[in-house]
Amino acid sequence: MPDTQPIPDAFLEIIEPGGRRRREKITANPFLIGRSAEASNHLQLPDKRVSRCAAALVFSDGQFHLEDRGQRNGISVNGKQVDLRPLRDGDRITIGIADTLQLTFFLGQPQEELSQLLSQVEQSASLDSAARAIRPLSLLLKANALLHSHLSLEDVLSQMIDHALALTDADRGLLLESDSPESLRPLVARQRDKRSLPPESFQPSRTAMAQALKQHRSIMEEDIDRGGAALQDARSVVGQQLRAVIAIPLYSLSQLRASDATVVTTAGQLVGLLYLDSHRPAVFSCLQRQTLEALAREVASVLDNARLLKKERERQRIEQELDIAREIQQALLPRCFHQFPYLQVSGINRPCFAVGGDYFDLMEISPDRTAFVIADVSGKGLGAALVTAMLQGTFSAMTLGQEPARVFAHVNRFICSHSQIERYATLFFGILDADGRLEFINAGHPSPLLIHDGRAESSLPAECLPLGLLPESEFQSRSLTLDPGDTLVLFTDGINEAETIHGDQLGIEGLREVAARHATDSVEKLEAGILSAVEDFTRGNRQADDITLLILRYRGACLTPTPVSPQTHGPTE
Repeated sequence: MPDTQPIPDAFLEIIEPGGRRRREKITANPFLIGRSAEASNHLQLPDKRVSRCAAALVFSDGQFHLEDRGQRNGISVNGKQVDLRPLRDGDRITIGIADTLQLTFFLGQPQEELSQLLSQVEQSASLDSAARAIRPLSLLLKANALLHSHLSLEDVLSQMIDHALALTDADRGLLLESDSPESLRPLVARQRDKRSLPPESFQPSRTAMAQALKQHRSIMEEDIDRGGAALQDARSVVGQQLRAVIAIPLYSLSQLRASDATVVTTAGQLVGLLYLDSHRPAVFSCLQRQTLEALAREVASVLDNARLLKKERERQRIEQELDIAREIQQALLPRCFHQFPYLQVSGINRPCFAVGGDYFDLMEISPDRTAFVIADVSGKGLGAALVTAMLQGTFSAMTLGQEPARVFAHVNRFICSHSQIERYATLFFGILDADGRLEFINAGHPSPLLIHDGRAESSLPAECLPLGLLPESEFQSRSLTLDPGDTLVLFTDGINEAETIHGDQLGIEGLREVAARHATDSVEKLEAGILSAVEDFTRGNRQADDITLLILRYRGACLTPTPVSPQTHGPTE
């Protein structure tokens, strides 16, 4: 239940998709957020993607909490979906999908109001020591107000460096961004007259920067001539006749809960470095040092938020591309099996990620000859999926009358000659004639099960190496004759290597037992029985590999064909 204590000053900044911003003061407890005015929402967001009753801010136990109250697609705080979560100053709230309204939670009154108040104090005060003492705080508040402005990232960072130069009376300022723990990249450079400098032309003191990074603290040399020998002898310091140098490492802030009631804020990842220098010695008061440190934390916050936003956008871009790749891959699989008079077919593919390294296909060579293939490319994800697409296009050429062994040899040499592919593929390919003759090549693939007279046997073992291992590998086909009613169960190792949470595998024997139990069922029921057995065996454990099944039953007699749709599924949770 919400506390009856007074609500502290807090507000939400709303950023609409078009970029327009507005503010809403939190005036009730709970403070309701949603699309509809009929739901008594205190903050109404007129966006069809926002639910009628979306969320609520509740003040209890001395802290604001965000509650999801039925928003479609959920609510996220700083990019992570939540149901109930305490809010901190500056937390970013996303209602539903990422491109809808963005909310930012702030404690206290807006900084612009404080900045305006402080400016009035400065203007009304005489230029005595008290007024000069207020000036650093004014600069800090003006810099803080930039966080809520409409300016671009570069303009915000440029003005923050201008405030740092005004605070220290330095000649130049440089902001460097961390590309990696070992690398800093110049981002923005400024002169004291608020003019920009080419960042690549700026020659900072590498010695001062190295000291700051090594010691994880600020280096503020007011007069290098009276400082340490290391800076006095530094080439950049001597060559540019520098007298004052400041180097402040910038870290993201991480909050850790030390106990149920204590939150500890610590320095996190290095995000950059703020560097200032001057040709004149400087004198920094304690207040100036503290203000500069606070300003540096604001700069670090801006850089960190920009980094997080960039990563989030990159994540969304990758997800969109994977969705497209998944749709393309699924579209390449057979959508509807043509049931030949002599053959019944069923198939399914379940990648464990968005895209997978398994595929199967069925190709009509002539009215009385049908080719089929199942493949498993090493690895998972997008790289494996690209190789499967290449293989599928190649083996579809079998419909043009190509000899199977020659096609295998050609594809094998191609993969081996492109070592950057770093993939190999196990593959079973067969051609079944209407008279029951089966010609096949097994290139390192698990032997399909042959169900005959109610028994399931592994009678088509691999006699060739997988494609992509050795360029000189040879491939030869074998043949056998199927009797009417014989059934081939082709599968990838996501079936037989399915594991329990304890690491036990279903195995070939387990698969044979399941296939034998369903030997007299239709191919669709046989497929469903195998998948059900895998799910029951692995219950409680996530799918760790792609799962693909292709089942073919030779009927012998000429019966009326009926179309059957194969099942293709997205990744399982």
